[in-house]
Amino acid sequence: MAEYAHRGHTVTELRYHFVWVTKYRYPVLRGEIGLRAREVIRQVCEAREMTIIKGVVSRDHVHLYVSAPPHLAPAQMMQWIKGRSSRRLQEEFAELRRRYWGQHLWARGYFCATSGAVTDEMIQEYIERHEGRGPDPDFRVEVPE
Repeated sequence: MAEYAHRGHTVTELRYHFVWVTKYRYPVLRGEIGLRAREVIRQVCEAREMTIIKGVVSRDHVHLYVSAPPHLAPAQMMQWIKGRSSRRLQEEFAELRRRYWGQHLWARGYFCATSGAVTDEMIQEYIERHEGRGPDPDFRVEVPE
């Protein structure tokens, strides 16, 4: 069983799988650039309380599996990671500044899927075991007898 994060008045386990690509899928994340991209992504995640579970920097895209606190939205996480890494990498590598003269290293979109220790089937089974009455079988109200 996974470890839950205990913060203040909440106990959570929120995990996200992100994938994003370089603009035009140019294979620029090789060698020193790939290593530096990994380091910058680690720094951003650490600063924003995100824990990297697994990740890989490929030639033209990045896979990142992270655990995050509940106050962070996935869109916000991607904004920080993509924004900071693009800026830092272009500041440090002249070849990226020449190739991406519009200052956009990453393509506009990204993929995001959630993951966790509890499956959809487990949640539905847990809810089904509770007694309830009402016209809506998918959202019942427990009524004491």
